[in-house]
Amino acid sequence: MASAEQPSGTAPEAVPEVPAFLAEAVTRINEAIRLGNITSAAAMAEQSGASAVQAFGEGHPHVLHLRELSAYVAYLAGDPTRSLAISLDTARAWHHRGDPRAYQSVLQAAAAWRAVTDAREGLRLGEELLALWAELASVAGPAAADITQLEAARRRMGRLAERAAGQARGSSEPSAPREP
Repeated sequence: MASAEQPSGTAPEAVPEVPAFLAEAVTRINEAIRLGNITSAAAMAEQSGASAVQAFGEGHPHVLHLRELSAYVAYLAGDPTRSLAISLDTARAWHHRGDPRAYQSVLQAAAAWRAVTDAREGLRLGEELLALWAELASVAGPAAADITQLEAARRRMGRLAERAAGQARGSSEPSAPREP
């Protein structure tokens, strides 16, 4: 995972050494992804995440890294809504820890959000994404330093609102009779 810049005056938190059982699980998940066995990768990510939560607790960096991997697997599986939800939860957890890696999770959520094709669903999910993103951008750190991404997401929300309004108008109008 790429590391984000640290806010000025904040030292990066050292991540404890990854235990062998988690390192092995991540290796197996990545191998399944490489082989295109996404269903297997998803099952392994889910199981490994549950084991990591039991061993370390919900907000531990090992758990959060596994959640990032689970979000990626969900994206590969064609479930951008699930990927987005996992990424947002992970971003909130990083943010709660005061960790600038929250921004990387927000960017992962944004990638999943762009894959949501239903305009109304995109609007609903986008509101949640933009609220967290704006919160991250309001403090010193990588999100504040890269405001252009947030502005682009806001523009997408405008386009989604227009599409959703068009869909609503289209569904309320009676359909034209079919020609034989």
